[in-house]
Amino acid sequence: MLQNYNFFVTGHKGFETALFHEIRDIVSAVDDESKKIKKVYGGIELTGSIELAYRVCIYSRLANRVYMPLKTFRADNEEALYQAVYDIDWSSHLSSRHSLSVSATLSRSDINHSHYASLKVKDAIVDYFRNTVNSRPIIEKQRPDLHIHLNINKNNATLSLDLSGQSLHLRGYRLQHSGAPLKENLAAALLVQAGWNRESAKTHSLLDPMCGSGTFAIEAAMVVANIPPGLDREYFGFLRWLQHDKKCWEKCLSEAEEGIDEQAECEIFASDSSDKAIQISRDNAMRAGVEEMIQFKQMDIQQLTPDCVNKPPIIIFNPPYGERLQVEQGLAPLYAQMGKVLREFSHASVHIISANPDLLHRLRLNRTAKKSVNNGQIECVFASFEVAQQALNDEKPVIDQKTTTDQKTVIDQKTTNDQIWGTAEKSTKPKHPVIDPDDPEANALKNRLVKNNKHLSRWAKRNDISCYRLYDADLPEFAFALDKYTNALNPDQAWYHLQEYQAPKTIDPEKAEQRIQLAQLVVKNLFEVDEKALFCKLKQRQRGAFQYEKQDKQGDFFEVSEGTARLLVNLTDYMDTGLFLDHRITRQMVLQSAKDKRVLNLFCYTGSVSVQAALGGAANVTSADMSGTYINWAKENFELNGLVDEKKYQFLQVDCIDLLNRPAENEMVDKFDLIFLDPPSFSNSKKMRDTLDIQRDHEQLVMQSMQLLYKKGKLIFSTNKKGFKLSPALLNQFIVTDITHQTVSEDFKRRPKMHLCWEIKVK
Repeated sequence: MLQNYNFFVTGHKGFETALFHEIRDIVSAVDDESKKIKKVYGGIELTGSIELAYRVCIYSRLANRVYMPLKTFRADNEEALYQAVYDIDWSSHLSSRHSLSVSATLSRSDINHSHYASLKVKDAIVDYFRNTVNSRPIIEKQRPDLHIHLNINKNNATLSLDLSGQSLHLRGYRLQHSGAPLKENLAAALLVQAGWNRESAKTHSLLDPMCGSGTFAIEAAMVVANIPPGLDREYFGFLRWLQHDKKCWEKCLSEAEEGIDEQAECEIFASDSSDKAIQISRDNAMRAGVEEMIQFKQMDIQQLTPDCVNKPPIIIFNPPYGERLQVEQGLAPLYAQMGKVLREFSHASVHIISANPDLLHRLRLNRTAKKSVNNGQIECVFASFEVAQQALNDEKPVIDQKTTTDQKTVIDQKTTNDQIWGTAEKSTKPKHPVIDPDDPEANALKNRLVKNNKHLSRWAKRNDISCYRLYDADLPEFAFALDKYTNALNPDQAWYHLQEYQAPKTIDPEKAEQRIQLAQLVVKNLFEVDEKALFCKLKQRQRGAFQYEKQDKQGDFFEVSEGTARLLVNLTDYMDTGLFLDHRITRQMVLQSAKDKRVLNLFCYTGSVSVQAALGGAANVTSADMSGTYINWAKENFELNGLVDEKKYQFLQVDCIDLLNRPAENEMVDKFDLIFLDPPSFSNSKKMRDTLDIQRDHEQLVMQSMQLLYKKGKLIFSTNKKGFKLSPALLNQFIVTDITHQTVSEDFKRRPKMHLCWEIKVK
């Protein structure tokens, strides 16, 4: 029996009916006989399983917040408020290690200060933990683990968890804006009012002639492509809630992603007089994953003609407001000019959100509906019109192009952020050199990175993965690998590691250099990467040299995480960073099977496999490598994770080939339950007694490693040598299972043979 909760969903005033229908459709997919939905003043009441709230957070285009009431009570004074909050069993919702924030809204309350009411709620929760566990949660205003909201109306109080955490209008795609943009969920509500949906998109086009940040066009495209607006959000208020159902949440996310229609087609045209606004719109659309569904064009509304679309249009836009322009005299002729242009569109429907309703008559269109709305703090009307075949009256006042441009310029000047993709104004120095937006190679790379990032960031978020591969020579002309490493100490900071593959001899070296420079610019602009956060290296095939050649001497280490493990990476000094991302799943396999086992990690490199084995509860972990640098690195990784027991964790600086040939001489008389063997493909290091060629030598290495296994133990053998073939002798002598497919994670599926991997046991 699923546990039932009560929820309260808020939206924009005046759109409660639309919100009700939307939520009803969203929760209809949940098999919950107890679910109930009801439209009330200020929002929607919803009862049912936690899955209902999860789905609203993912799919709702119109909602503001999703609250889960914890308690309703009388709050006639501050003492009653404090006691009612204190009496809640807070240990079922958060721990003393969590962070917390409290907000309050009051209406006709004897407690007449919202900040004071918030403090009393906070004090009650803090005192509860102090008195029960002798510790307290911290107060965090930005992205707390739990956000508590208090509402008091006529002394009737409701205390709720804010499951949304922050307003649901924040989709994540609009990092930039132009002028005074509409909130995303208000734009979505106005599109519903205008009749735009997946069905109408088959027979109609959508046109926004003053697109600004592109919100109308982007939200319209997301509707057609069935892209859930909450899918790319990184933060919700329930993710650290103690009753959070992670499996249910991951199921909801997976279903949402599967439901996206990547083949969706529609006709959406968005224009603006400002080239800066157009570039902002393109960038926002790119982040939303709908750039290819929208035609953007820099043009003044006077240049707009019916032939810009092929279907009967739904025209919707947000013209300049007198309040934000601080200029009234230009608006009247602007509205007259807008009307002149719009009357050319026979059989169109026109929808305008305006803060100047007294000017709407200057459009000279037949109004069919009008609705009061608030755009932020600005009182507006949303007016709808129908356009019949009309003759223009040239005697009516017309605004000239200069005036229109001037009005829009005032809006443009509001935008102060440097624009990515080379869109900053000439007077503003951009963060990075400008890239020609018409460069086909740059755009091809940008689009591929956007596509990869959109998919992989969702996957990484669902699976709590902080370091992953974003790109690996997906486009032949851009032969490089790009990895993202998130700072374990500051999750909002990330480093990007770009490894260029050596270009074939048939490629002009100068052209190859130009392309890698272009790639660096694209990465910097697209991900807004600071110079100090992008590390670039030339990756050449290793011939006749040890795999891990030194590249630099900076010695800078960065701390990242993998599951519960903390690991050090070096992004400057070596071709490889100290963490092979393609073996993420393999390391998890070791962690899951290491409990109470004796583990040997041969050619241990920086000891990441060893750390996972130790964290998995291994009875003993031995790490062996001939490099003192990597043995010390491995020791530091162990210390970073609090693994400092010298009796349990041993480190051997030794030639692993020599060790396997003479185990007794190298203190290797004991046997092991689990051995991890991942040698370099080739090495002729001076420290080695013999050269290593993995194709030639692997049979002997595996045979010798198997001699160190207990009878019921297992060896995990891996190599990344291209074209490698496993010796048939091993298949005949041992139980060999190819686990390559099981060890290839989502970010390496584009190169499934990045490594080969086998599990080998004694028959």
